[in-house]
Amino acid sequence: MARPVRVPYLIWATGESGTANHGRSNATVALRLARKLQRDGFVDVRVCTPRGRVLQSDELDELKPPKELDAMAKGQQRGNRETKKPKKDKAKVIAAAPSRKDAVWQPDFGPGKKK
Repeated sequence: MARPVRVPYLIWATGESGTANHGRSNATVALRLARKLQRDGFVDVRVCTPRGRVLQSDELDELKPPKELDAMAKGQQRGNRETKKPKKDKAKVIAAAPSRKDAVWQPDFGPGKKK
């Protein structure tokens, strides 16, 4: 004996030609089938959600999946971390290089005589 398949979305419709009952596995397919049944002339189209809520014909837009906000590329995403302050630039000191300080003025006493 075949095991029964559990379908979370149940669609039923009534019209002049009779009734139709269908089961679908996800909301997108269930919404598509409900719209098709409306176009085919069924007057009362209802969809039962997995949580037991019954949506009427005018409430079917609630089945639409929300637009994804994570569609941005990795480079365009902005994190919520605070940015670090840039480090202060330091002049590099090389021990082998001579000092570049200006020479300090020293008084010149002129040629001196030895006694």
